[in-house]
Amino acid sequence: MAFSNALYIHQVIDHMKHHQIISSPLHALFISPLFSTNQLLPILHIPKFIILLFQFYPLSSAHSLVLHNMADALVSVVMEQLSLMFAQEVQQEVRLVVGVKNEVRKLTSNFQAIQAVLADAEERQLKDGSIKRWIDQLKGVSYDMDDVLDEWGTAIAKSQMKVNEHPRKTARKVCFMIFSCLCFREVGLRRDIAHKIKELNETIDGIVIEKDRFHFKSSEVGINQLEHQKTTSVIDATEINGREKDKDMVMNILLSESSQGPALRTISLVGMGGIGKTTLAQLVYNDRVVESYFEKRIWVCVSDPFDEIRIAKAILEGLMGSAQNLNELQNLVQHVQQSIRGKKFLLVLDDVWNEDSSKWEQLKNSLKCGCLSGSRILVTTRKRKVANCMGSSSADILELGLLSTDECWSLFSQFAYFEKNSRERENLEDIGREIAAKCKGLPLAAKSLGSLLRFKRSRAEWQSVLNNNIWEIKEAESNLLAPLWLSYNDLPSDMRPCFSYCAVFPKDFRFERDTLIKLWMAQRFLREAPNKEMEVMGHECFEALAARSFFQDFEKDEGDGSIYACKMHDMVHDFAQSLTKNECFSVDIDGAVESKIDSFSRDARHTMVVFGNYNTYASFPTTIHRFKKLRSLIVDGYPSSMNAALPNLIVNLSCLRTLKLSGCGIEEVPSNIGKLIHLRHVDLSRNEIRELPEEMCELYNMLTLDVSYCSELERLPDNIGRLVKLRHLNVSNGQFVKMRGVEGLSSLRELDDFHVSGNDKESNIGDLRNLNHLQGSLTIRWLGDVKDPDEVKKAEMKSKKHLTRLGLFFESRTDREKINDGEVLEALEPMTPPNIDSLRIYYYKGVIPVFPTWINKLRVVVLFDWRKIENLPPLGKLPSLEELTVYRMECVGRVGRGFLGLGVDSDISIGEMTSSSSSNTIIAFPKLKSLLFGFMEEWEEWEGGEGGNEDKTNISISTIIMPSLRSLTIWNCPKLKALPDYVLRSTTLEQLQITDSPILGEEFKAGGKGWPNASHTPNITIS
Repeated sequence: MAFSNALYIHQVIDHMKHHQIISSPLHALFISPLFSTNQLLPILHIPKFIILLFQFYPLSSAHSLVLHNMADALVSVVMEQLSLMFAQEVQQEVRLVVGVKNEVRKLTSNFQAIQAVLADAEERQLKDGSIKRWIDQLKGVSYDMDDVLDEWGTAIAKSQMKVNEHPRKTARKVCFMIFSCLCFREVGLRRDIAHKIKELNETIDGIVIEKDRFHFKSSEVGINQLEHQKTTSVIDATEINGREKDKDMVMNILLSESSQGPALRTISLVGMGGIGKTTLAQLVYNDRVVESYFEKRIWVCVSDPFDEIRIAKAILEGLMGSAQNLNELQNLVQHVQQSIRGKKFLLVLDDVWNEDSSKWEQLKNSLKCGCLSGSRILVTTRKRKVANCMGSSSADILELGLLSTDECWSLFSQFAYFEKNSRERENLEDIGREIAAKCKGLPLAAKSLGSLLRFKRSRAEWQSVLNNNIWEIKEAESNLLAPLWLSYNDLPSDMRPCFSYCAVFPKDFRFERDTLIKLWMAQRFLREAPNKEMEVMGHECFEALAARSFFQDFEKDEGDGSIYACKMHDMVHDFAQSLTKNECFSVDIDGAVESKIDSFSRDARHTMVVFGNYNTYASFPTTIHRFKKLRSLIVDGYPSSMNAALPNLIVNLSCLRTLKLSGCGIEEVPSNIGKLIHLRHVDLSRNEIRELPEEMCELYNMLTLDVSYCSELERLPDNIGRLVKLRHLNVSNGQFVKMRGVEGLSSLRELDDFHVSGNDKESNIGDLRNLNHLQGSLTIRWLGDVKDPDEVKKAEMKSKKHLTRLGLFFESRTDREKINDGEVLEALEPMTPPNIDSLRIYYYKGVIPVFPTWINKLRVVVLFDWRKIENLPPLGKLPSLEELTVYRMECVGRVGRGFLGLGVDSDISIGEMTSSSSSNTIIAFPKLKSLLFGFMEEWEEWEGGEGGNEDKTNISISTIIMPSLRSLTIWNCPKLKALPDYVLRSTTLEQLQITDSPILGEEFKAGGKGWPNASHTPNITIS
């Protein structure tokens, strides 16, 4: 009987492990030989254990509840934690204080009762402020409960990690000692947890009593498997029609010439929020005619407050690329004036709120002086009074009206009908026109509702949007609440907190996709599902929010077209802030900062403190210490007192999950950071830190650690391998960093740089052997210090199947007696990860140009500073190569057929070969689009590779070279005399740039000898 019970338990646990209800380390405790069947049974109390398993199993993370708001998402997390609390208690013989188990059961029951009515509460809170306050109370206690349970779960997991750290032969003894510690030394923790749970239960009792007063309708909470909509593409709103007439009108004003008018005119676009002012300005700004008409174009988002210094810096950066660390308005104004002298420019000032003309006067006068006639300033604002203050005459103020019925329908349908066939469109048109009418001519409303309905194909789904109760709220129609609320409410439950979290950032903030995903992970908005990692879920969430028009102003990768950065419309940002009132706030540091911060709720969970770039002497506000429940602290800028403030911050903000202090001038990280047990994301990049305290290795929950560009950093903590959950480690640095212990970080998905020490005491390339989950890009540095090329094989690089970009840097920290770069590169060649499509090799000092030409997937290659190479490797054999950069080849004097892969000893089968009945053709560089040669100071000859050849079987072979070339750049090649015929005859070449190469430059200037051969190339730049 005992054996069958134990077997049954193992089966249940395996099932729980498969669905991620318990973790592998906890599962390991059950199957460990430390416990025989007879030992296991008394610990588990079989009947109670089985009851608990099935009592709480439905609340596991294996299923996603159909939730209705952020509060419900929080409740779900807490209930999930409660179920795990029982499982952990049983599994590890870690008992709660007597009586608390009943408190936990009561807590669970209360949360279940609340969850059943949250759908009704969510709808009614829009009309009833008291219900909104009730939901806020519920959020607060859910946050607090999550903190308590996270503290308990972390303690259990860390104790299990201690068991696993010891050799198996002493495990019995250690296990006994650790459980003894839990029973005696950690009694204080258990009592503290018990006390907190009792207090929270008292609070939740009050919330349950108040719930009954509202007479909410109860709805069944289903356990449905969440299905994310798969986004095939994102619609860019700037490519959508709807403002063609307005665009023509603005362009006519911008491009009109008048000898009597002022040299600098200010045109203002005025209209309510969401009416399309910024989109119209973008359409005009990016128009090709406008681009060619104005010598300089600058875009500045102004927003509120109107900060003259920040605006002047932004203008100067737009003109010159840098503000040169100028912080005084007078200096900035002078530099702006110098930069525009003799130029015709267009300056867009987006989202202006300033009604004080004196704040704008000095900067405007500097723009007037010296600029060419025809220069223009284009302002977007919601108020006509602002337009007058900015200097627009009545004739130059364009008030944007609402879209007509047909224009609104056209805009709405372009989003809603996307990827629908003609039959579906016809079936939905009547309902669609009624929905479009509810947009009241507002473009943002049409875009939001259209994006929502893009993913709905049935009449019933469209009808539910049309008949939703949200339209009955008077305020909803005037301030875009209804369309945004409907879009938000349609999001899958786990995406809603991801959207709401964006409220912590200021308006016009530039969101970087990968950083935002890591921040979501730190708050546990993203959790792994079977066969889908957190990062993948984060990408899907980001794409879904973009597809639903919650994001805009996309920046896309030129290669795969994916969005890597974006912004949020200010009205959408206002909506996000309305969802998170009292939870998120951002604050700009100025003279009244302490009083401003005091105005925010002490229950706030996330904050961003912004220091203006010019305000280098502002102190970090001590008032932040009072926000003891903060989960996110993000600092942007350069506070002067961060070193002094940091220890107290850590003491007071014990609930932090995200600590982002990039570029804050930090010189030392306090050792008490190890007490922030909830911490999951730490960004200390761009600081002056020399080392990290060993106590950081106690941060068991850490997912992301960023210490990149800390130029003084000398080492990572020796015990960093204890951060077993760490997924992202960024250490990119120009200096060597000791990385001992990295081999233990088997959960890593991202490691930007790995530094090879060359000795066993610090970090060897073989330490990479266990890091088989690495994704994206990896740079291995200081390969010049590898003493034994066989060590390379221990890295097992071929197992890194998810790496796509690899950098190999052959620097050395010593004066090497023997250089074995060639042997190391040869050893790496057969070990190269199989899916690499980008390869960079820097500082190679081998004599033989070893290169893995067999990597057929290579799309991008960069060769930098190969000091001793006289002949370039046969890169023309790479069939997929699209971008090639060759830089600083000191000994290369000639580039010929060998570079093309057409040398005498070339294996023609490696090139791309096509056959016909009479001949064979080899194509060298068949897909190359971009080619750059730079700082090749001894390079004189670039020979062609045309003409026929014969192979050993006397078969006639013809060659085609670079048939896809679009761009060629020659930079600082002072001795290069000419370009080969296959470049000159290219019909695909669109851009030729020759810089600091005087002989070649003279050849291809207009009227030069080479000009007739290259004049058909559309864009030729010689400087």
